Amino acid sequence: MTRPRAVVVVTGSELVRGERTDLNGPFLASEALRLGLEPARIVIVGDREEELEAALRDGLAADACLVSGGLGPTHAARTVALLARAAGVELRVDELLEREIEGISRGFAERMRRPYTDFAPGVTKQATLPDGAVSLGLAGTAPGFVLQDTSTVAVVLPGPPNELRRLWPRALETEAFRRLLERALPPGRRVLRFFGASESAVAKALADAGGDGDGVEATICARDFEIHVDLVVEPGAQTRADELSERLVEPLERYLFSRDERRVEELVLELCRERALTLATAESCTGGLVAQRLTSVPGASDVFVGAVVAYADEVKQHGLDVPGELLERHGAVSAEVSAAMAAGVRQRLGADVGLSVTGIAGPGGGSAEKPVGLVYLHAAGLMGERSADFVLPGDRDSIRRRAAVTALHLARQLLAQNRDKGV
Repeated sequence: MTRPRAVVVVTGSELVRGERTDLNGPFLASEALRLGLEPARIVIVGDREEELEAALRDGLAADACLVSGGLGPTHAARTVALLARAAGVELRVDELLEREIEGISRGFAERMRRPYTDFAPGVTKQATLPDGAVSLGLAGTAPGFVLQDTSTVAVVLPGPPNELRRLWPRALETEAFRRLLERALPPGRRVLRFFGASESAVAKALADAGGDGDGVEATICARDFEIHVDLVVEPGAQTRADELSERLVEPLERYLFSRDERRVEELVLELCRERALTLATAESCTGGLVAQRLTSVPGASDVFVGAVVAYADEVKQHGLDVPGELLERHGAVSAEVSAAMAAGVRQRLGADVGLSVTGIAGPGGGSAEKPVGLVYLHAAGLMGERSADFVLPGDRDSIRRRAAVTALHLARQLLAQNRDKGV
């Protein structure tokens, strides 16, 4: 028994031109795999009629065609008409849907003090669906829908990622999609996350453990000094996946920080929560990226009290109580100033743990003694202190991201080092 194949078609000329990053394709592909479909490919196509129609025809040759974008009121939104043409069906106006979109559009017209007649053609266009389509309702003003085309189930969703994700669960509840999933084979997964190990070391450990195959497919992905290993496990291969995981981990145990998909910021917050500790950050070159990652986790407020972005030396002095003499003697990018920043943010914000980052993100500002990419980190709390310094590779954005990730891992290591002792 083989998995039904899914093709993902993402529309939008702004994606093709590189003006925006596609978030929908990876989401739909990962969801397809989770549900037991086989993601064959992700196609990103612009708004040109010939190219979009060809992509939709190709998608309709698979068992599932998952489409995002091109559902708006403008002339460039061609997905519905072209899908209907590719499927060989007529278009019709869904009157109930039209009234629903009209209500939203009239309210918008009133707020904008514009006549509704400006919006009416777009309302009718957005309420026009292929004959036989099942509406998924609205998340904005563009509806999603499911269309059964002979042996293919087409799911068409709005382009804005938040709207697409709101309507996606409704697609799974439709009769056509439920029938498709009856033929699906959801795989198992094993997830391993390492920090500090090289990608080549992880690849060697995987090969030495027996490699993938025999029902287990392994992927290794390097992400800002973290190495993520995902094992996709076919039904019946669970025992081999467990054995492969343990053999892979054995030589890399000290680098393993997670056996699931929790991010390092989630682990840091959980470690603080377990020990009733609060956390604050002091950031210079990262400009608040560490705090951003921490506050991206729902419920972080019970642990994370705040941050001081101390970019200028004056802010380091007056906002974090870093002695001016220390700045003059060692410079803002130094182990001494990093330690003083961590102590200062603990004191100023009343936190149990302080975490600091200072460095040179570039592209300018470096020297032979302190090159671009040099970063000093410090974590301090009642359980002790940890510091680290690196010369991080990459451009400005990469250096800042990698510094933020490394700082979080430093905090994780500090919080975990005396965990069993209850310190």
